[in-house]
Amino acid sequence: MELPVAFEVGSLIVLTLILVVDLLLIIKRPHIPSTKESSLWVVFYVTLALIFALLMWYFAGGEYAGQFVAGWLTEYSLSIDNLFVFVLIMSQFSVPRKSQQKVLMVGIIIALILRGIFILLGAAIIEQFSWVFYIFGAFLIYTAWRQAFPGEEHDDEVKKESFLVRLIRRRVAISDEYDGAKVRTVIDGKKVFTPMIIVFVALGMTDLLFAIDSIPAIFGITKSAFIVFTANIFALMGLRQLYFLLGGLLDRLKYLHYGIAFILAFIGVKLVFHAMHENELPFINGGEHIEWVPVISTWMSLGVIIASMAVATIASLVAVRREGMRESSPVRAAAAVADEKGTPATVDGDPEGRHSADR
Repeated sequence: MELPVAFEVGSLIVLTLILVVDLLLIIKRPHIPSTKESSLWVVFYVTLALIFALLMWYFAGGEYAGQFVAGWLTEYSLSIDNLFVFVLIMSQFSVPRKSQQKVLMVGIIIALILRGIFILLGAAIIEQFSWVFYIFGAFLIYTAWRQAFPGEEHDDEVKKESFLVRLIRRRVAISDEYDGAKVRTVIDGKKVFTPMIIVFVALGMTDLLFAIDSIPAIFGITKSAFIVFTANIFALMGLRQLYFLLGGLLDRLKYLHYGIAFILAFIGVKLVFHAMHENELPFINGGEHIEWVPVISTWMSLGVIIASMAVATIASLVAVRREGMRESSPVRAAAAVADEKGTPATVDGDPEGRHSADR
């Protein structure tokens, strides 16, 4: 079965209208959303994605629906990873919290435009050159390694300003203070850019890098450009509300990057297997298809994606709970108070304070 054209066109129109309404709400009522408001929006977008998957199942069958759900979950997990960098950018440039909703929405729109371009290019390349899956697969495996083992200087590299940002700082007159979410303002009768232009450029560069990672990943799940694009839309639509919902909780998901790395590596291997099945390169197996390579189904991919994210999330929460219990132990609490008061926490020769009660 194939997806009806009317369903594809209607879906894109409805999703565009939702994005426009969301944008207008931000422009009309800029504010810091509460936890309840953010939760309701996230639930709304997740429910909407699941309803969309059911409609796809009805119109085109379970295979297409499974591809969409697997692609959506992959892009959603990568988008959560994207939030870590968004948090760093907001902190680095001291963006006023009240303006962060608009900034995030602009970042999401930039991401959609860039990913749309990458999707069209990727679909055209795949249509003409099946061997590109070898490159996509190798790139994802490399990206997975870099995600799992970023190195000690990773955070410093993330915080470094890109060449484009440094160039703008040197060539463009930029004010020292923000003026709400405005990109330009007037100071002493002269129009100048606000630091918001730097924030938008930094977000755009980040979105570009994440698009380069995410598009090959989802093309490893489906070849349908429509499914790829809608999965990206649904993954990005609730990203703004998820940013405010998770907030400081992002730092607690300490093992999330391992789950994402495993997903990327798995899809990378799947892409290489697919390229071997479709092999047309003369220097590999004489240009013939390699039939013995195992076929990884859409449903197996979906199971691996869900299991990877579940294990990473549960492991992170367990680790955070254990750390909290250690930090709240009586010995550590006494040590913290003693350190604050400038007095010794334990007696000599008893570093753990085991005999302090005897005294």
